[in-house]
Amino acid sequence: MNIRSLTRGDGVVIGAAVVLFIASFLNTSDCSGSACDLVPNAWGLAYFLGWGTFFLGIAGAALIVVSHLLPQSQPRKVAGLDLAQAGVVLTVATAWQLLMWIFESQAAGSGLILGLIAALILAAGAVAGPLVPALQAPLLPAPKPAAPQPFGAQPQAGYGYPGTPGGPGGPQQGGGYGYPGAQAPQAQQSPQPQPAYGGGQPQPQPQQDGGQAPAGDFTPYWFAVPVARPLYAEDGSMAPIAELAPGTWYLAVEQRGQALVAQTQDGRRGVLQDTTGIQRG
Repeated sequence: MNIRSLTRGDGVVIGAAVVLFIASFLNTSDCSGSACDLVPNAWGLAYFLGWGTFFLGIAGAALIVVSHLLPQSQPRKVAGLDLAQAGVVLTVATAWQLLMWIFESQAAGSGLILGLIAALILAAGAVAGPLVPALQAPLLPAPKPAAPQPFGAQPQAGYGYPGTPGGPGGPQQGGGYGYPGAQAPQAQQSPQPQPAYGGGQPQPQPQQDGGQAPAGDFTPYWFAVPVARPLYAEDGSMAPIAELAPGTWYLAVEQRGQALVAQTQDGRRGVLQDTTGIQRG
């Protein structure tokens, strides 16, 4: 059963049925004496008023609500009758019977008056629920979906993420290089240019085209892909050996033109040919 399938009309039916149940325990007559046939409540008159009138309205409300709680795949009929339609008939019959009880009573008590008001609201909600658009709105608001994380934002902390154990910038655990938590080797630093004899300033070293550092000065770094991308074998074959998933950090160990040689957390190495949009850690 899905409680979110209930509508505002079902809320009116449930509320009126609760008031009707409470009214059945109130006095049905305000007079006293043998001529008034004083009855304490609806359940005291040989149970006819309670079971034959109040209970029918409560049962009708229950049939309407249950019919809306059941999934569409399950049958909503009993003995060939639709549960909601049968419930509407019972609620209308309850309102009619209570109206007759008040007309025939010499001094209607609070139980009959409140019961009639609740029965009229119950019948109106049962009939108008499937017809009035305002009553067809969901009773409970739908849960708000979680806001998607914008691309480029820092992922949540966890193993293998920057600043956490096993990730770049965080304390490294034991283990050999190539496994999660291993200390990535640092690239050898290029020698600093020495000042020329006589105190002259060192001349800047030219870089390669595109502003990228030479291949020998590549420093391993962590990265994440925006979408799932295949990782191909290093021998140049087009057979993928793994698939890089977004939200997971991988180690780039070598630069081959526009491609990267990446290493997964289980130690497998391969070539990532599509490096567009990757996020560096």
